[in-house]
Amino acid sequence: MRMVALRDMTREELEQKRREMLEELFNLNMRRTLKELDNPLKLRTLRRDVARIETLLSEDRLEIRKIVDAPVSILEQAKAKNTPGPAEKSE
Repeated sequence: MRMVALRDMTREELEQKRREMLEELFNLNMRRTLKELDNPLKLRTLRRDVARIETLLSEDRLEIRKIVDAPVSILEQAKAKNTPGPAEKSE
């Protein structure tokens, strides 16, 4: 999952997604133990996605970055500040 997509989620959505991923990770580990795992790379990507979510939640707890209650895209934030967004930036 891309970090940009995760940043647009609310805290509750992030926590729910984290729970779902941890449950899926547990199931995949069980299948790996039984030698029934088709795609072992799925474990790696899932672990990394969980780490990304935990990083965002940790940033929020430490007040490094606040998770907003209503998701707002980067372009909407740039328009609200009247500054050029990533696609609108000119040199």
